[in-house]
Amino acid sequence: MTTVSGYSGSFVGALDTGTTSTRFIIFDKHHKPYAVHQIEFAQSYPHAGWHEQDPAEIISCAKLCIANAVADFEKLGYKASDIKAVGITNQRETTLVWDSQTGRPLYNAIAWPDTRTGRLVHAFKKKEGADEAEKLTGLPISTYPSALKLVWLLQNIQAVKDAQQNGTLMFGTVDTWLVYHLTGAGHAGADCKFVTDSTNASRTMFLNISTLQYDDRLLEFFDIPNNVKFPEVVCSADDEAYGQIYSGVLATVPITSCLGDQSAALVGQKAFLPGMGKNTYGTGLFLLYNTGDKPVFSSNGLLTTVGYNFKGYKPAYALEGSIAVGGSAVKFLRDNLNLIKESDEVGQLASQVKDSGGVVFVTAFSGLFAPYWIDDAQGTIYGITNYTTRSHIARATIEATCFQTRAVLEAMARDSGFDLKTLKVDGGMSNSDVCMQIQSDIIGIDVVRPQYRETTALGAAIAAGFAVADWPKFTDIHSDPDGTETIFKPLITEKKRQKIYNLWERAVSRCSGWVKDEDEDEDALAQEKRVEDEVAKKLEAETFDSD
Repeated sequence: MTTVSGYSGSFVGALDTGTTSTRFIIFDKHHKPYAVHQIEFAQSYPHAGWHEQDPAEIISCAKLCIANAVADFEKLGYKASDIKAVGITNQRETTLVWDSQTGRPLYNAIAWPDTRTGRLVHAFKKKEGADEAEKLTGLPISTYPSALKLVWLLQNIQAVKDAQQNGTLMFGTVDTWLVYHLTGAGHAGADCKFVTDSTNASRTMFLNISTLQYDDRLLEFFDIPNNVKFPEVVCSADDEAYGQIYSGVLATVPITSCLGDQSAALVGQKAFLPGMGKNTYGTGLFLLYNTGDKPVFSSNGLLTTVGYNFKGYKPAYALEGSIAVGGSAVKFLRDNLNLIKESDEVGQLASQVKDSGGVVFVTAFSGLFAPYWIDDAQGTIYGITNYTTRSHIARATIEATCFQTRAVLEAMARDSGFDLKTLKVDGGMSNSDVCMQIQSDIIGIDVVRPQYRETTALGAAIAAGFAVADWPKFTDIHSDPDGTETIFKPLITEKKRQKIYNLWERAVSRCSGWVKDEDEDEDALAQEKRVEDEVAKKLEAETFDSD
């Protein structure tokens, strides 16, 4: 946390609800943080390939982070009233459904890495109109976007079916859920907002990427009943669309921005010019490349997405390489294999060996995303011998994220015709010098790490600040580096670089086909049904408190 003595301007708060934790950070107009509070929330894995979160906990963590960060802020001598706006950034694609009459969730949030929709993916890929759906959205039909998660809920969860038949079924991603409750859902007289921004909506596969509106052809393709309630799509930075916080220490403070987490990181890195890009090392890895004010459609396995869309300006689009497993692989070493006690130990362990000793870890816990899109891959370790140690496995885990980053960079070069000269990085794994040096060695270009690396929250604050009188406007923010970055330069030869990358590509070619088609697996289907019933009973028994 940085403090600036004597600062008397206004502040903006950024609420960052990621995949595994929520934080609230308070920034001044120079983009320096003053107070932060972060809380991890529970992850549920009730069945192989499933990943769920508690919708009520998402809200309670957000409100608690806000309250505690503001309390710390006030200890510095400032007042809550000095915070003039709030921006939101969030994990994308994660799917929630709730009842419009009660505001209660009808099922757990299905998180973005969840792969339960694998059978639906195969079915919809064969359906007439599949190619058109991918062209309209810029996304492949896969387990990743929200669309098939909603289809699964409509097909399998009785409470969801009942709400749809009653006309009370509401659908949204995490941004919509947060705004809906922060602006007073369930309170008489509250001006509750049911909205989503275009960066989040572009990840649902219901949005036409060119018009930035829902497309009836897509809703029809995915068999979505016409009475399902969808949030209004609004700009990422808007001084009116998101309403005001209804209660708590920031009651009446306006919410003035909302961005999906990777778009927020693009803004936080100030990658506002076409050709600029960034890679965020979070639970997964997400490399975005600004392509300007028109969508560019990939021929090499990348996604077309909205970079940001600020009120009064043309939207900015991006090509994205989404890698499902990044920091979560380190968590796997810690929690599942007990190879390390703390996540930051992985770099220390990896640094004890000069290379991976021939070990390759294809971290396909949710299949492989960009640029491969192999849905039936699973995590696989190759090359283990009597020589292999935990240090080699730690290094292979780091290398897996770096190899996939290289694959995405090469795909971006083929699509755009330009090679990135440097790679801007942020996110948890970027804190490791060992990881970033390995990344530079594998991609063969400089890796540039900013001094302040919570760029996702910073991006939300920058966008929210456009509505604050004494904060910089979009045209005032420059993309130039500030001289405080750390630069990692490649240290290995091109021959060595290509040799280890070829080994990775061999491993990828061999990891597909592991996921069994469960259409005929009665035991697995019965287990899924038991899990669904247990979750439904748990939600029915809970008392949901929106305060």
